[in-house]
Amino acid sequence: MNTMMNKFVKWFSSFRMSVVLLVVYAMLLAVATWVEKYWGTPVAGRWIYRSPFLLFLQLLLVANFLLYAGKHQYLSKNRLGLMFTHLSFIVILTGAVITHFWGEEGILHLREGESAASMMVRNADGQYAEQKLPFSVRLNDFVLKRYPGSGSPSSYESFVTVHTQAKEYDAHIYMNNVLDVEGYRLYQASFDSDERGSVLSVNHDVAGRNVTYTGYVLLLFGLILSLVGRDGRFRRLFRRLKTMQAGRASLLLLFLGGGLALNAAPDDAWQMIERYRVSEAHATRWGELPVQGEGGRMMPINTFSSEVLRKLYKADHIRSLNSDQFLLSLLLMPDVWAQVPCIALDDEELASRYGLSMPHASFVQLFDEEGKYKLQDSLEVIYQKDPAQRSRMEKDMLKLDEQANVFHLLSSRQMIRLFPLEGDSTHTWYAPGDDLSAYSGQDSMFVSRIFDWYLEEVSGAIGSNDWKTADEVLGMIDTYQQAKAEGVDVSPEKMKMEVKYNHQKVFSRCRVGYLVLGGLSLLWAVLSLFGLCRYRWVRWVLVAGVAAVFCFHVYGMGIRWYVGGYAPWSNSYETMVYVAWATVLAGLLFVKRDMLVFALAVLFGGVILFVSGLNWMDPQITTLVPVLKSPWLMFHVAVIVAAYGFFGLSSLVGIANLLLMCMVPRNRQAARLMGRVDELSIMNEMSLWIGLVLMTVGTFLGAVWANESWGRYWGWDPKETW
Repeated sequence: MNTMMNKFVKWFSSFRMSVVLLVVYAMLLAVATWVEKYWGTPVAGRWIYRSPFLLFLQLLLVANFLLYAGKHQYLSKNRLGLMFTHLSFIVILTGAVITHFWGEEGILHLREGESAASMMVRNADGQYAEQKLPFSVRLNDFVLKRYPGSGSPSSYESFVTVHTQAKEYDAHIYMNNVLDVEGYRLYQASFDSDERGSVLSVNHDVAGRNVTYTGYVLLLFGLILSLVGRDGRFRRLFRRLKTMQAGRASLLLLFLGGGLALNAAPDDAWQMIERYRVSEAHATRWGELPVQGEGGRMMPINTFSSEVLRKLYKADHIRSLNSDQFLLSLLLMPDVWAQVPCIALDDEELASRYGLSMPHASFVQLFDEEGKYKLQDSLEVIYQKDPAQRSRMEKDMLKLDEQANVFHLLSSRQMIRLFPLEGDSTHTWYAPGDDLSAYSGQDSMFVSRIFDWYLEEVSGAIGSNDWKTADEVLGMIDTYQQAKAEGVDVSPEKMKMEVKYNHQKVFSRCRVGYLVLGGLSLLWAVLSLFGLCRYRWVRWVLVAGVAAVFCFHVYGMGIRWYVGGYAPWSNSYETMVYVAWATVLAGLLFVKRDMLVFALAVLFGGVILFVSGLNWMDPQITTLVPVLKSPWLMFHVAVIVAAYGFFGLSSLVGIANLLLMCMVPRNRQAARLMGRVDELSIMNEMSLWIGLVLMTVGTFLGAVWANESWGRYWGWDPKETW
């Protein structure tokens, strides 16, 4: 019996069994994502995520690790980092078990003036039942805050009175601000459509939360110990790398660029536009004026005009005009601009079908001889289709229609929301072409006349080259804005800072710097490999140049953070900028050990910034939805995306190593080059270690964010699961 038991323990505690269990676990979760797609989350939860089999499989993984750790004497071999890391997962799973069996989760729906002492809890059959709470909550007031002049929610807030057996007190609940009462946590989840009622999610899981968070702390400690521990894998790799002496490897990258040719507009229209060109000095003052965007964000006109020109023309300049000059010119001469091909179009089939010029069409080309909008009939059919069923040309037609609407609204002096309305609780600003009947008295006279006066003075100044009066009228608009603005930040310093950020084009210049310096660094690495460049000072000049560009990169991210008011990694464009930063940082960390790795990292950072500058990437600074206004989200995204930088560097180093292995000659240089292969392999693994640690920590920071924002660690959506 003992022999059989020993054989079983030996078999079950083997590394092979660990791999088998992990593969089964991964395949099961993969299948669950398809179950969820076709039958819904409740079915996937009942069959897999919350099934006894998955719980049993996790227990088998725990038992396998404990037996494996005991057999290999982890504690006696100073492998504490590995031990703590794996033990942390056991603690986290224990917390999950406690939450699963003893945690309580429900919904508390309140109308203003209403009290409740029970929550609605969903049972295993999907039905809701009432469950008493050891306290009562009365909703005194619900407030839905919106971004100024926008329908987009900025915050949901419930002002409540809590009554317990010991005391009664007022409290304030809003997204990312949780109320703790008697071991229960109340989260702002949703609200009624009439904005007179609030929906709060309620979570009671003190023991499970404490155990789970303890597991997270142990995980962080174990991962750090794995990196810095004397006998850890990472430190052993570092010591091996430090003792190796080798040359340098080679990898050749080519970057090809192209330009966008302008389609010549009718000569008479362009001649008139050039003749009535606004001076750059005045256009700069115009560009610093505050304006309210569609999402409610306050921005300088320079940002607004840049966004408009990119949407219409897919570029920052149109011929010799910058975006501020273009916008003023369009407002002065809308009929002339209607003749100019300034609407970007890249669908040849669409252009041929409606008789439009390529690569840019004019506004008048969208109308037939009778003045009918050519796209109208087709658009009515497209809007009746399911979005997933629309063809590529139909999607391009919707984009073209959006561009046409933007041009029309600008020509009608709409969209440019320059004027605040004093006393307006929504802090909405109005454009000169809007209905201005909400204004009264002197304000009504000012907003209805000042813009026409301003454009008249601009037109006169173009002929006389005397911009004094036009500057003064522009100053009047600025003074009115500063005096009447309420609830928004329109400080001249912030507007000028954003204009400065726009003009500096920080990330475009960093892209050029990284590509040029990365290419030169790669060339130096190639020459050094074959002993053709022995000037080590060249290496450090290149490193100093990259460090300077990197500091400029950090400066640009800091300015964007200041202007936007939140950490600059909330959308795809900002994520690309941040990944480029993390990639170059990874290269700088390895620069003392290997110039090739450094060169690849810098080049990759430049490529990422190149991708971020493509037309389909939107660099616009936007407002955040309420759930994203959390410091936990900032940490979560920052750490996760930093991991991408190290993983990207590992990918490039791996490719370089494969190419080097293919090029190893059969001569006396072979041993030297194979030594470089070993060195690159070590640095590749070190980079993967750092990326793995960052990815793991970032993932569990995301779980903390989720739990602190809406009361659950994990939603089992496909992205989380995979």
